[in-house]
Amino acid sequence: MRVVITGGAGFIGSHLCERFLADGHEVVCMDNLLTGKVENIGHLFGKDGFTFVKQDITNFIHVPGPVDAVLHFASPASPVDYLRFPIQTLKVGSLGTHKVLGLAKDKGATVLLASTSEIYGDPLVHPQPESYWGNVSTTGPRSCYDEAKRFAEAMTMAYHRFHGLDTRIVRIFNTYGPRMRLADGRVVPAFLSQVLRGEPLTIYGDGSQTRSFCYVDDLVDGIVRLLGSNHTDPVNLGNPEEHTIKEFAEIVLKVFDSDVGMTFLPLPQDDPKVRKPDISQARALLDWNPKVGLEDGLRVTADYFRRELVR
Repeated sequence: MRVVITGGAGFIGSHLCERFLADGHEVVCMDNLLTGKVENIGHLFGKDGFTFVKQDITNFIHVPGPVDAVLHFASPASPVDYLRFPIQTLKVGSLGTHKVLGLAKDKGATVLLASTSEIYGDPLVHPQPESYWGNVSTTGPRSCYDEAKRFAEAMTMAYHRFHGLDTRIVRIFNTYGPRMRLADGRVVPAFLSQVLRGEPLTIYGDGSQTRSFCYVDDLVDGIVRLLGSNHTDPVNLGNPEEHTIKEFAEIVLKVFDSDVGMTFLPLPQDDPKVRKPDISQARALLDWNPKVGLEDGLRVTADYFRRELVR
């Protein structure tokens, strides 16, 4: 196949570029480098079948030649980023999604949209199945990301129903691994960078809020399986093993044999209290289950962060 990956220099996008090249496909990586980094894909330059295009996809997208699939992963994805770039986040979810769908329609390609567990907001149903419509503020500080992704899903389904476009939607739950940024703001890079620096782990609220952590290789495998399926409705991908943030902090301290302790700060506005995917559909439709254990994934990720701290 020849695939276009928007946001391909980002955390998940760069792993997708790597996977599709390894599987023998041709990859056109697009990124405006707002939050992505050339260093994430530097090892792919010069490889047969890899092309990098610096492109803001909220503008017109032109890709010469055939395209078989477009994977739309362009967007700020951490609270630090989308609170810093709220308008760009809304634009890439709306205008960017529209441009991506237009490209796919023109090329007769399949589109896979990277959506998010954030579309469930602060959920009143637990765990969250794809049938749950969510509990989301349209005006809170996180709404720029949540509503951008909800709109992107609606636009994708409209193109599927009206134009007959072949579409996939993946709702991604908390994912971690190498190539996350140290200052990403999410809990895994925050805790790992703190423990490696010998600093106390920062917990917001009392630490009773829950998250589920999926290693990036498992997520990428699920995305590849979803693209190869014929399922057009949204599918959750994430690890259903749930931990409170305080429990997760204790795991990090144990794995790295650290006694730095914890500090507690007020909980940010609209921070979800619980988050756990119902992956029944992924298991049934894709024969997918996460395989990498949390402690193993944390050790590999920490090795990457050690190199980043030195650099």
